[in-house]
Amino acid sequence: MPEPVEPRTDLPSTRQTYTFLNSLFEAYGLHAKSKLGQNFLIDLNLIDLIGRTAELSAADAVLEVGTGTGSLTARMAKEAGQIVTIEIDDSFAPVAMSVVGERPNVHYLRGDCLAKKSELNPKMLAAWEQAAKMPGITQRKLVANLPYVIATPLISNLLCSDIPIERMVVMVQWEIAERMKAPVSTKDYNALSVLVQSVADVETIRKVGPTNFHPRPKVDSAIVMIKSNPAKRAAVGDVVKFRNFLRDLYIHRRKNLRGALSGSARGRREKADVDAKLEEIGIDGNARAESLGLDEHRQLCDVFG
Repeated sequence: MPEPVEPRTDLPSTRQTYTFLNSLFEAYGLHAKSKLGQNFLIDLNLIDLIGRTAELSAADAVLEVGTGTGSLTARMAKEAGQIVTIEIDDSFAPVAMSVVGERPNVHYLRGDCLAKKSELNPKMLAAWEQAAKMPGITQRKLVANLPYVIATPLISNLLCSDIPIERMVVMVQWEIAERMKAPVSTKDYNALSVLVQSVADVETIRKVGPTNFHPRPKVDSAIVMIKSNPAKRAAVGDVVKFRNFLRDLYIHRRKNLRGALSGSARGRREKADVDAKLEEIGIDGNARAESLGLDEHRQLCDVFG
């Protein structure tokens, strides 16, 4: 990699337009990597919208996944009490440092946010925990322009953790946004829909077209807010158990409940036993999982999970 070059000083480093982003890429000899889902937000109004939706304050310990060139990091650093920002691509570290600089409330990490698909990076969690213990910090938030490839496992794992996250404000693929808030009995309603809606309140803030990124993705995106709902979470109880049950149930999405539950990945059940238990809780064994509401999914998990 070339020696770091000072970014242009005639452009505002915290306001990354397409022109400014190109100047950074040229200075550092960089390019976006599609395998890492790198699409950099260049619409200044949308960066501000993410910040406003997050309602940042000095009481917040923010986790940002995907530091990138630091445009959102720099925007948040003015308002948040503490920021832990992680980037998997080592080549972008000097870029973010040149844009954001050394700030006492910004902590840079290099690495993947996931240790594996179902496990969060412990180093990242430890740094976020430490930031949350700083004087004046009372709540945690995830605020990020997420790489598409890690959006679903990251959000799911955070929802299943015991971390008290007040809200998540994230840019995700439009298809993922649609799934998270999909109503029952629609084509997008699936295990992710049930999990998110069962423990939190989800809202699409804005649909975002490809022209707002560099390079342009082939699909639309969305800014989504997921707010913690303690009452919902308490009704679910063991969220990890619930997530695992949903995952197994929706492997057999095309089967009716009788077939899906009797052929569970956790071990086969006698259909007569399945029928008896379904009758007890008043759920039709001929129905499919996507036709059931949140309460019915919880009931199924209580009995079959």
